[in-house]
Amino acid sequence: MDIIYDIARSDDHLKDILALQQINLPHNISESEKESQGFVTVEHDFQLLKKMNNPWHHIIALDNEKLIGYALVMLAELREDIDILIPMFNEIDQAVKAHGNAFRYFVMGQVCISKPYRGKGVFKGLYQHMRKCMQDHFDCVITEVDPLNKRSLRAHYKTGFRKLKSYMDSNKRPWELIIWDWN
Repeated sequence: MDIIYDIARSDDHLKDILALQQINLPHNISESEKESQGFVTVEHDFQLLKKMNNPWHHIIALDNEKLIGYALVMLAELREDIDILIPMFNEIDQAVKAHGNAFRYFVMGQVCISKPYRGKGVFKGLYQHMRKCMQDHFDCVITEVDPLNKRSLRAHYKTGFRKLKSYMDSNKRPWELIIWDWN
């Protein structure tokens, strides 16, 4: 295994992200797999993924040029582009305001690892590369995780995230809003 961490540089990288995403959407996996392996919530289209990839690129993991994992970068300016994420941005606004608007952040829009590579450090590697690429421009990364996605929550906390707050969106769906502060 020769894993390289990089940024999404091409349309082919974006297409590979979408292919891996499709495999891991809740409607494409069993209930037991959701519980043991985790899942991704948001389904992106190519145009939105490409828009999100500028000016800050998504982080990818490659094994012999094959995409095996990704972590999406999403700026607050895109808050209206994905309906399910609007409540998250509203909660982030409240948290940022409570801290005196004192930190520069971006959102990690989704992370996913190909099944054969799970438990091999790829998740941590993606986030370490994200930090390397982004820390000169941002103080922290914020994301949210469905509390039913226990594998993802454990992996995020192990990486250095901490809970910012729990909340329920307008559909009464629970979320854990978490932050990785780089200062």
